Amino acid sequence: MIDTCEKHSLFSRFGSDRSGNFGIMTAILVPVLLASAGVAMDLANLVQVRAALQDAADSGALSAASALAGKGITDAEAIELAKKFMAAQFSNTNQNGTELTEEEKDAAKELADTALASVHRTAGASGATNTYEVTVNGHYDVKMNAFTRLLGYDKVRISVSSTSESTTESKNALSMYLVLDRSGSMGEDTSTVNEAQPTKLEYYRCGWNTCSRSVTNYVLKIDALKLAVADLVDQLNTADPEQKYVRTAAISYNSSSQNPTTFQWGTSLVSSYVSALYATGGTDSSNAVKTAYQKVTAASEVSAHVAKNGQKDPGKFIVFMTDGDNNYSSADTSTKAWCDSAKAADVEIFSVAFMAPSGGRKLLSYCATDTSHYYDASDAAELVAAFKEIGEKASMAATRLTN
Repeated sequence: MIDTCEKHSLFSRFGSDRSGNFGIMTAILVPVLLASAGVAMDLANLVQVRAALQDAADSGALSAASALAGKGITDAEAIELAKKFMAAQFSNTNQNGTELTEEEKDAAKELADTALASVHRTAGASGATNTYEVTVNGHYDVKMNAFTRLLGYDKVRISVSSTSESTTESKNALSMYLVLDRSGSMGEDTSTVNEAQPTKLEYYRCGWNTCSRSVTNYVLKIDALKLAVADLVDQLNTADPEQKYVRTAAISYNSSSQNPTTFQWGTSLVSSYVSALYATGGTDSSNAVKTAYQKVTAASEVSAHVAKNGQKDPGKFIVFMTDGDNNYSSADTSTKAWCDSAKAADVEIFSVAFMAPSGGRKLLSYCATDTSHYYDASDAAELVAAFKEIGEKASMAATRLTN
């Protein structure tokens, strides 16, 4: 029989004995530490899986919106395409960029069944513009590792959503105004040989007689400009063979601006105007740029497009070209001010410096909408290529996808 004193002594020794504390603490902390490590690994995994799933949803919505605009598929077909494309895109890779396991592939395939997609259509005036909005929602269950499951989480569901919009216009309606230099320097030779007639006779005085000699026949700057404009209008005519969407006008200038054309459907009037140009006089671009700005931004231009093709926001373009410097600094100042006004009114300005000195290049670089709208042509071939590219950019099909 243990008396009271002995009992107190036994409990006292047990309470003060710490030889088992480490084992107890280890037993308590190890599961917590393992679970924490599991959560950290799974958290990184979840971030990567979510990124992959979001990319897949983006791709599905974008592909469906593109097909609606470009292929004219039905809403039901677009919804099915979005869901299948999302599942296929996600099933290609897992969070580590490696091939999915069979179990993961099965889970990914469920995306095609569980994903939700919708299509919203908006028809534009006269059917010229159709807008399609595709929304895709999907989820994927990510299994947790054994350590995280200690906390009671077997899997975590990741949900994503993506919306893409496509806009299709049957044609990209536009109004384009050409501002062309026809000063005396435009009558000078380029460095490009005239392939149609590589040589020409040059006459000179030799004593009391007039002699001749064969010299290289170079393309004149003004003729190179005519070829360049012809390539530009070819691009516009190809894009708008029925003359329902493209309106053009032109003005030439030297020390003053010449009578401009009026805006007309198609390009025939501008082509005739440019073909008749000849080089003479000094250089002052200010009034020509002013005229182009005022005409291309006139309310009558929008009204003309609405009446003809139903488009309320046609593209507005100015093509500004020179081969020299303005004769007066005040002309540069005024030209820049009108360029600023045009850009503020959402007019895209393409500028082309043709074998121009530094002053002309600086002015045109300033006026251009951005660097992609500025061209520095050093010979006739580059001038033609620049105008052709401008025509291509202006008449580009207006199917836009935004995510």
